[in-house]
Amino acid sequence: MKMEGRNKRQEARGKNQDARGKRQDSADCLLPTFNLRMSSAGFAWFLPILFLLTLTTTAQNTERKLIRDGNKMYQDKKYSDAEVSYKKSLGMNKNSIPGNYNLGNAYYKEGKFDEASQQYQSVFSNKDVSDDQKAKTLHNIGNSLMQAKKYPESIEAYKNSLKLNPKDNDTRYNLAYAQSMLQQQQQQQQQKQDKNNKDKNQDKKDQQQKDKQSKDQKDKQDQQGKDQQKQDKEDQKQAGQKKQNISKEDAEKILQALNNDEKNTQKKLIRKESTKIQIEKAW
Repeated sequence: MKMEGRNKRQEARGKNQDARGKRQDSADCLLPTFNLRMSSAGFAWFLPILFLLTLTTTAQNTERKLIRDGNKMYQDKKYSDAEVSYKKSLGMNKNSIPGNYNLGNAYYKEGKFDEASQQYQSVFSNKDVSDDQKAKTLHNIGNSLMQAKKYPESIEAYKNSLKLNPKDNDTRYNLAYAQSMLQQQQQQQQQKQDKNNKDKNQDKKDQQQKDKQSKDQKDKQDQQGKDQQKQDKEDQKQAGQKKQNISKEDAEKILQALNNDEKNTQKKLIRKESTKIQIEKAW
């Protein structure tokens, strides 16, 4: 009978505890329920503490609600709205692990990969984050860096993630993919560099050829000018000589003509005088 009465009392206490647990879960409260007993003299100093506890509980509930709202928006692919909700929750608790982590996820979905990696880094730096959470955070940091084409940094993040969780095949696959993309990027950069060098060499050759053609053209023009000057001098010399020869011949012809004219003139005068004499008669 004693055992039966004790069991009944234990069952009653268990039911009361279950009821208190259900009330606590329905309120989504982090703080435990206390059964406080105190004298009326100690009630006055407890009021401020009770007020602070109430404020803290209300703030925590609001913070969690903002995160839940953000999660709903995230699932509905309303990533910018989810970002706003997560930021509001962090305004109430900047060290919130889910708030920071989910904000990083929202950034990632929006294509803000630099902001995402920085947000994940703040989660990784939190001292309360477990190794498993750190591994997942590093995985997401690697994804953000790879999307930003920062392959060396993403490879480092994946390696650090595998150190914390070597069995994560997704991280191992992403590491191999990032290494492949890095090799491809390096090859493209080398090809681009080779093409630039080739283009520079070709431009240099073209410029040298152009300079040579310009020099040859100038030399040709200078030579033509010299040849022209030489020809002009030769022509002037020949013209001078020809002029001198013509002048000498003309002078001889003129002199001969003058001599002939003088003789003719003298003959005409003689004829005139002879005629006059013949015409005159004696008286």
